[in-house]
Amino acid sequence: MAAKLNQIIAVEKGTKSRTFQELTEAHHALQKPTLLSGISRTYRPKDEEGEQLPPESTRVQVKAEDIIRKTIETLTKLFDVTATKDWANCVAKADVVVDGKVLLAQVPATYLLFLEKQLVDLHTFVKKLPILDASESWNFDASADNWATEPVQTTRTKKVPRNHVKAEATEKHPAQVEVYYEDVIVGYWRTVKFSGSLPARRVNELLARVEKLQEAVKFAREEANSIEVTEQKLGEKVFNYLFA
Repeated sequence: MAAKLNQIIAVEKGTKSRTFQELTEAHHALQKPTLLSGISRTYRPKDEEGEQLPPESTRVQVKAEDIIRKTIETLTKLFDVTATKDWANCVAKADVVVDGKVLLAQVPATYLLFLEKQLVDLHTFVKKLPILDASESWNFDASADNWATEPVQTTRTKKVPRNHVKAEATEKHPAQVEVYYEDVIVGYWRTVKFSGSLPARRVNELLARVEKLQEAVKFAREEANSIEVTEQKLGEKVFNYLFA
């Protein structure tokens, strides 16, 4: 049974509200560096008599790629319900062409306006994606499913008391001894840093895709002018292109 236009408009309103709430939560999560960072440290004493210390680790709680996937799911619903309403409202249509190929065919003018606004927000979203610290050398660790640095070894020292004889003992006076502490290496830390952030190259590629699609949508809107409520599924195509 075909839905009526007023029903689609009502559904779109609720979808917009939920999308805004979920995107706000995603934005807040990405602004917390501690949730994106992890570390793994293991300790080895210098010798068998050395103190044994347990390993230390902090898990990455938020991964940018996971946030991207959830954001895609959230926005896909909004893109699709809005498309259904716009197709029913419009008769003027145009193709969105990227690199000489039709990405979205015969798109109504009202949906092109919607796309323009959403791409502005997506541009902001992508621009604020966390980037891996350029001062570190990162490689993707498949076993940890995170970006990881090369292991770095540091030493653990312990203060050991030493005696310094300031004056030798005589028949009348005992020796004058001063106690001082010397730092002695007792073990080694092996540290690997983990991160759920993204390489700068990845973020720049995503930004370029958003900007290219923005330009294509503007060209299509200039061509377009568009009534039947037929369910549309365009969100998946848009996000497969943007975040491929």
